[in-house]
Amino acid sequence: MSSRIRSLLHKKLLQKTGLADLPIFQHLSLRLDKTTGSFSYEIPLRTPSYDLRSQSDLLSSLIIEDDLFSRINLTRRKNNELLSIALKRDSFVKQILEENSHQVTPPDITDDNKKIVIDFSSPNIAKPFHVGHLRSTIIGNYISNLNTYLKKNVIKLNYLGDWGTQLGFVMLGVDLLAIPEDKMREDPIKKLYEAYVHANKLSENDPEVLERAREIFQRLEKGEGLQRWESFKNITVEELQKIYQRIGVTFDEYHWESSYNFSRIKEVIDRMETLELLKVDEQGRRVVAISDQRNLPIIKSDGSTLYVTRDVAAAIDRMRKYNFDSMYYVVESGQHDHFNNLVNILERMGYESSRKLHHVKFGRISGMSTRRGTAVFLKDFLDEARDAMREQQKINARTKVDLNSEDGSSDILGISAVVVHDLKQRRTKDYKFSWDVALDIKGETGVKLQYTHCRLSGIEENSGATLPSECNPQLLTEPIINDLVSAISQFDEAVVLSYQTLESCYLAKYLFNLSHTVNKTIQEIRVKGESSDIAAQRLLLYHSTRNVLNTGMKLLGLKPLNKM
Repeated sequence: MSSRIRSLLHKKLLQKTGLADLPIFQHLSLRLDKTTGSFSYEIPLRTPSYDLRSQSDLLSSLIIEDDLFSRINLTRRKNNELLSIALKRDSFVKQILEENSHQVTPPDITDDNKKIVIDFSSPNIAKPFHVGHLRSTIIGNYISNLNTYLKKNVIKLNYLGDWGTQLGFVMLGVDLLAIPEDKMREDPIKKLYEAYVHANKLSENDPEVLERAREIFQRLEKGEGLQRWESFKNITVEELQKIYQRIGVTFDEYHWESSYNFSRIKEVIDRMETLELLKVDEQGRRVVAISDQRNLPIIKSDGSTLYVTRDVAAAIDRMRKYNFDSMYYVVESGQHDHFNNLVNILERMGYESSRKLHHVKFGRISGMSTRRGTAVFLKDFLDEARDAMREQQKINARTKVDLNSEDGSSDILGISAVVVHDLKQRRTKDYKFSWDVALDIKGETGVKLQYTHCRLSGIEENSGATLPSECNPQLLTEPIINDLVSAISQFDEAVVLSYQTLESCYLAKYLFNLSHTVNKTIQEIRVKGESSDIAAQRLLLYHSTRNVLNTGMKLLGLKPLNKM
């Protein structure tokens, strides 16, 4: 990767301009001149973040004592003045391939070791893992992986919804259906969900059912019936962990909405009262005035707490416990007002750390049913993806794995298809899921990334060449190799842009381009059958490419396959 070069340029530009925080990484880009086969880094002199035009003469006289650089000059492209730093082609190729043959070093971002708390996934107890929680899980996992890769201190939280009237519906439904204990043990999540649906449906036409569910929850808040509630929690977590393990997601801590019951919230209410933030409205609720026209309920008229009240208490608890630099809530765009209200209340309560809270919002998915039009539960959806990929493997003559050995490749391919189909979208965009698009091995898909990784692994396994310890760029002179080296070296550009925007689509797009470029290169630049010295250098080229692709795929949350 080109991180060392970028770091060196960054340091020199800071020294020359005297600017403390010149945002060089997001504007420094590699350029390949295909006519001459030459590489250069270019920096615009003017961006929304800075204006260096008055220092253009000073910058053009920049001296960088390094074997990689040949000259520096000013140039113009598309009405924009640029500082161009030309690279010595052979030295650049040598460094890129040798560095990436060992490990793919992350970009040198200056805010290392920041503590980042990421709250994501957050399903409800006593319900199957719904596809509606998929985007939060996938996006949150990606942001966690990316920050960990960039040397941040990441804490991954799963804040489960186990409180509120919904729990009253579950308990009431179990009683109304008289579900025996042996049936409950057979398929606990399914039975609990059936109980919830049954009671909730009855409440639509019978207000008394709703009132009974509310009464059950009120008793829970007072500490009654907690043993039964604990059993529901344990059942749900056991089932959730099976799904998380399957899709490769882990958490550092599980938190519970119920942890912030009325006894924990009393401190919050007392502080609000001390600050005179609370008043009672005409319905008997205790509310905070968010604006002149709008009040936000904090405590219901019956004395029970609300979701926003528990979120305020949870945020304060996390501020004290973690002393974080940033906390991300990965929740759909529809919760935008909720998080604005949360930050508003915390600010008015005097918590300066409220500015460190960020709502990472995302759009909605439509069309997420199985191909038979059934199921909105993630397990069924992933099973469908697995089975579809297995069918493709059965009819493909190039399949390398034994499908009778339960190797798991079909499931990994199916999960890759679903994950990448989501992460290649702009985060805030609503989109419609398409099976045909997601499973296409020739398109911009997770399946294509896996295919490319397997193809590169196969070259390493079957070429008969020995991986060299050093690169000899004089044996890698074909023009198409320059294209691939250029693609490899742009990995850190994609990583930095994705980090700054929290948009996975930039990394996904980069990996698609890398995949396309290397597959095109493989057609022309072969390893097997060449002389040993040329074969070794070409093997180094593909080995370094695979390392970068492998790293990027893992950041997206995929498990790279070597055979499929």
